[in-house]
Amino acid sequence: MIKITFIGAGSTVFARNVLGDCMCTPALRESEIALYDIDKGRLEDSETILNAINQNINSNRAKIKTYLGVENRKDALKNADFVVNAIQVGGYSPSTIIDFEIPKKYGVNQTIADTLGIGGIMRGLRTIPVLRDIAREMEEVCPEALFLNYTNPMSILTGYMQRYTKIKTVGLCHSVQKCTEELFTNLDIKDQLEGHTEFIAGINHMAWLLDIKNKEGKDMYPMIRKMAKAKNEQEKHDDMVRFEYINNFGYYCTESSEHNAEYNNFFIKKQYPELIEKYNIPLDEYPRRCEKQIAEWEEEKAGILKNGEITHERSHEYASYIMEAIVTNKPYKIGGNVMNTGLITNLVSDACVEVPCLVDGSGVTPCYVGELPTQLAAMNMTNINVQLLTIQAAVTKDRNYIYQAAMLDPHTSSELTIEETKRMCDELIEAHGEYMVDYQ
Repeated sequence: MIKITFIGAGSTVFARNVLGDCMCTPALRESEIALYDIDKGRLEDSETILNAINQNINSNRAKIKTYLGVENRKDALKNADFVVNAIQVGGYSPSTIIDFEIPKKYGVNQTIADTLGIGGIMRGLRTIPVLRDIAREMEEVCPEALFLNYTNPMSILTGYMQRYTKIKTVGLCHSVQKCTEELFTNLDIKDQLEGHTEFIAGINHMAWLLDIKNKEGKDMYPMIRKMAKAKNEQEKHDDMVRFEYINNFGYYCTESSEHNAEYNNFFIKKQYPELIEKYNIPLDEYPRRCEKQIAEWEEEKAGILKNGEITHERSHEYASYIMEAIVTNKPYKIGGNVMNTGLITNLVSDACVEVPCLVDGSGVTPCYVGELPTQLAAMNMTNINVQLLTIQAAVTKDRNYIYQAAMLDPHTSSELTIEETKRMCDELIEAHGEYMVDYQ
């Protein structure tokens, strides 16, 4: 029997999608499913919802068991074939609030703060120690399992697992799957999606749509570049940052404009506040989303359960397709986050890159990309620098690497002096308390 362990199963909606997908997949329907979390209430919610799905669409063929608390995590992992990671260390309160409010005091405004910037650095630093412990337990009780990481900051966490543990790891993100559809939707040419071909590579949340052709094989970028420029000149919309990427760097990026607004030094500047309105940038977007989700959860839970009539159709999440490809040896293509073992030749070798990968019975095999256009590699490297220094801080427990990561972050460095950056880091480390004990 295949065993699937879900770490962070209190992420109920996401657990429902991934594990519901598994129950829709013939090769995975009779799996043992281990749900693990440290939040009793959310774990019980997930158990209730997944038991209902198992009964309604799967004739109770999956065996579902819950595991609460760190003391039971090793049992949840024991003999697992696949481990899905969806944890958020520190949660929305207090950690995410701290990540937004303290930088704001220093004049560093953020939109999402889960991938790069000072928020991404702090999130990575408080999450790596938990992943370190999970990896050690996996090395003991399920050393051959594949670790499917969905937790942000993706490149920092996946890169840490791949470089400093023995666990087979691939990082997974929705942004590759949604990239072209979002572009075509925002340009109002969604009718041209059918039969298109695409090629995407770079780093997580800043991978690039390098090639896009219509069903006749015609390059669509000349048209896309004209349309993107015209739309940004004519109206405000929700994807202005990525359209500026097209206008100035020639290519569209995988992750949303609200994310990418804080991955560079171009758009969020306290000395130019008018840019926020000009590019329609939603500052403090992630806290608003969290508060909305918290406020609406009970209503959403009731809607999901629908008096026990809950059902599920297989989604486009990669996880179940990866598991199926490995179990059945039926090849499947994904966009995965892997170590840059010569895959993108003008990015450094210890970077975690997002490239096409083939999945089959032998596991996840990344594909060679070659050189990115110079300007795109340069943009990626500004982010990779921060990622590598954050990992170095976590491994060495040296606060100086935290300072250096923040000093080299494009957004932070465009707003603060060196001394201001260090003071902000010190205040964040103190505020995060037990999560930053390694740096006290």
